[in-house]
Amino acid sequence: MACIINASTSAGLVQTADLSGVLQFQQNGVALPNGGVAPAFSAYPSGTQAISNATFTKLQFNTELFDTNSNYDNATNYRFTPTVAGYYQCNLTVNTQTSTTTTLIAIYKNGSSYLSGLQLPLSTFQVGSMSALIFMNGSTDYIEAYFYGSATTINSGSGGNQFSACLVRGA
Repeated sequence: MACIINASTSAGLVQTADLSGVLQFQQNGVALPNGGVAPAFSAYPSGTQAISNATFTKLQFNTELFDTNSNYDNATNYRFTPTVAGYYQCNLTVNTQTSTTTTLIAIYKNGSSYLSGLQLPLSTFQVGSMSALIFMNGSTDYIEAYFYGSATTINSGSGGNQFSACLVRGA
């Protein structure tokens, strides 16, 4: 026996059940995957990555801590392409092995810089962190992580490096 719930709110959230009794959440007519579990991922580099001097270099965050909807490519393009339209909280933290001149870290959207920030040198290494709320259309939009500065090496592991995003609100 299926329980049918049909409720609507001013925020556009609708709850429906099909004849199988499976509860489905929708926001503004778009079904959220996995019974309401929104797309989210977190990744880090499993090894070090050499960075060339004065070149924007895509960071290879190839190890997933989690990827709730299989939207992060950790093997080829190192990008997050969510399948649900909405506003995503995107975060990037980068840690280098050596102190260099001040550099930039950037979150790219669809191949172009969306937001960049200074990475400040410390005495023996360098660390930078940034976040942005980014709208993505749920079909073709994607984000990537980039680094620019002096020749250096990005440290491995999740302790100082992380690239992540999660759906905050549907479109």
